[in-house]
Amino acid sequence: MAQDNMGESRLEKISFIDDNDETVELYVIEETTLRGVKYLLVAEDDSDESEAYIFREISESDAEITYIPVEDDDEYEALIKVFTELLEDAKIISGS
Repeated sequence: MAQDNMGESRLEKISFIDDNDETVELYVIEETTLRGVKYLLVAEDDSDESEAYIFREISESDAEITYIPVEDDDEYEALIKVFTELLEDAKIISGS
């Protein structure tokens, strides 16, 4: 996780509209593209204890991008492996 010199997180935040039409801000922990599809690993806050979710990007137009939760078990398990490797690599690079 990136932090500035004040100890605050520099993770990108994105806004989603949930099923109740409420805006929810989530932190983007990591992103990847698999078989031409973009995926985001997001969390409710930037702590290590936060719930994490995986979303698949669905581009409806250049002006609007929609993300949906990954619900297929096989797809989800494959993405967990990819994100785990990406996060381990990031820790090695950052020296954490």
